[in-house]
Amino acid sequence: MKINVYYGGRGLMDDPTLYVINKMQEVLEELHVTIERFNLYELKNSITTLPQTIKTADGIILASTVEWFGIGGYMYQFLDACWLYGDKEKISRTYMCPVVMSTTYGEREGKLALAGAWEILGGLPCSGICGYIADIAIFDGNEDYNRIVEKRAENMYRTINQKMASFPASNQAVKQMVATNQNTDLTPQESEQLSQYAADDSYVKRQKQDIQELTSLFRDMMGSAEQEDRKEEFINELKEHFVPQAGFKAVYKIQIEGKRQPLIIEINGAENNYYYGSTDSSDVDIQISRDTMEDIIYARMTFQRAFMGGDMKMKGDFRILRTLDQIFVFMESKI
Repeated sequence: MKINVYYGGRGLMDDPTLYVINKMQEVLEELHVTIERFNLYELKNSITTLPQTIKTADGIILASTVEWFGIGGYMYQFLDACWLYGDKEKISRTYMCPVVMSTTYGEREGKLALAGAWEILGGLPCSGICGYIADIAIFDGNEDYNRIVEKRAENMYRTINQKMASFPASNQAVKQMVATNQNTDLTPQESEQLSQYAADDSYVKRQKQDIQELTSLFRDMMGSAEQEDRKEEFINELKEHFVPQAGFKAVYKIQIEGKRQPLIIEINGAENNYYYGSTDSSDVDIQISRDTMEDIIYARMTFQRAFMGGDMKMKGDFRILRTLDQIFVFMESKI
């Protein structure tokens, strides 16, 4: 079992929310649960990509601190990203436990806000924790408070392990009738940069169709000799800079601008295979321009930087995408 913790506070030493999620993590790890924590204040420039990390989790903890009003901006940004870019099918099978501690007023409202947002996204609820903690020292030696946290962690484990059902929520019914969330093939970075006119779904699709038609036209005009010269393009460079990762297995499909067929990369430990063609299944689908691919090959760019900067689009497991920069090391080592 794997549980992701998304912490939306500021990381202050006396933050009571940190104490609670640390205690919950101890209990869950004793139950052999894998925990991965994401501190949103450290990842504020990449919050829009974090919903991809939910795909590997059986449950999540959304933790925030009410310092003056509401659950804070970082957590709202993360929930917005889940609505815009999250995998709704995976979210519908994912349990969420809200943890909201307050140093002022509004912990109950904060907990309800997180639970309501997750239900609107279609996710599954777990019993959460909320409380007013003026001084974190109140936890020292207070077995009753610590027992509450431990019981909530055990309850979350039990809920996920037994896949407990829950009654439908009315806000989900309302969402199905009135809410709209149009899916596009754009990355989060592209969506944020586009104007209101360019962000229109029909406009974007029409522009993409025009680009594909022009690309196909110019590609057909290229001579067969030039096509033959580029038949093995990038493959030799990838082979030369391959660094095996023990136990790692993945299939990448990279559609390079101007290529008729995508570049398929098959990795299985030390074994690696490259070809231009098709595959029935891939772990990560990538769309990238020839210039960006050359920048990566010549160590002017990394795959992750290209994705974060919007120069590359991807679909699939974000973790497997990040591994590309570990199995293909183009930067020369410096002694």
